[in-house]
Amino acid sequence: MARALRVWALLAVLAGAALLVALASGSALIDPRDVPRLLFWPDGSAAAEVLHSLRLPRALNALAVGGLLALAGALMQVLLRNPLADPYVLGISGGAAAGALAALAVGLAAVFVQLGALAGALLTTVAVFAIAHRDLSRVAAAGTLDTAPRLLLTGVMLAAGWGALIMLMLSLAPEARLRGMLFWLAGDLSGADAPGWPLAALVVVLALAWPLARDLNVLLRGPLAAAALGVRVGRLRWMLYGLASAAAAVAVTTAGSIGFIGLVVPHALRLLLGNDQRVLLPACVLAGGALLLGADTLARTVVAPMQLPVGVITALVGVPSFLVLLLRKGAR
Repeated sequence: MARALRVWALLAVLAGAALLVALASGSALIDPRDVPRLLFWPDGSAAAEVLHSLRLPRALNALAVGGLLALAGALMQVLLRNPLADPYVLGISGGAAAGALAALAVGLAAVFVQLGALAGALLTTVAVFAIAHRDLSRVAAAGTLDTAPRLLLTGVMLAAGWGALIMLMLSLAPEARLRGMLFWLAGDLSGADAPGWPLAALVVVLALAWPLARDLNVLLRGPLAAAALGVRVGRLRWMLYGLASAAAAVAVTTAGSIGFIGLVVPHALRLLLGNDQRVLLPACVLAGGALLLGADTLARTVVAPMQLPVGVITALVGVPSFLVLLLRKGAR
């Protein structure tokens, strides 16, 4: 437990440093030494207004979304027993994107874009539950059937269908709205201004997932071994899928489709820390939040005053990082 606390403390310091840099950086630079004073004792200055109205909500959203994506990725990798699984593997991102782009295409307000994304994500979740219901029910009854391939194939087919629908909407969208649709599709935190509910969702999902960590460690041995050791495999699978889907749905609804966080962070931490989910799940939350916050800071500042989609930054960082991890693992 002492080692876990040291790991969590180190990652918390990293996340705090990323938050400080994010709050100080931008078109109007703020001295990092002044950030705590302006944050807790605002003086009505322009810097305090920028900090509280623009940078702080966006930074907190980045922390929450990064944590949700990394946590969902870790849960999906246990559920499918595949280290290359990510939060979007079951089509949740595609459903959310289709719902949001439909709202953007007809010019609805931002709140309807988020509602559309949430509706698409929930529709995909319900569809996967319905299609895979028979096998999952057999797991709940017997605890002996490995349903990971069926779940994976169901999600891949739904993702392909959503992808075709997204391309159709982009082809038919008015040019005046096409840029906003592409930004949302690539991941964009510029419109995220209410960090309360993503942070609350992150706390709830982690609070429900962490007590399951021992059973998750056993499930990694396979459903037959887990059932023999007394784990209720069927119920655990339902809970894993529900928690990962909820986390991914909230993340996509808040910030659009941001890739590689849910794939790279759990995989990298597993190589560094081992596969004990009791340590890994909180570590994923902290590391995922810090990584997305750093990527969003780059997206805001690297070509300022223009802004890049944060999903572009995560892809540019994630692809080479993941390749390096794979090469190091193969060398060992």
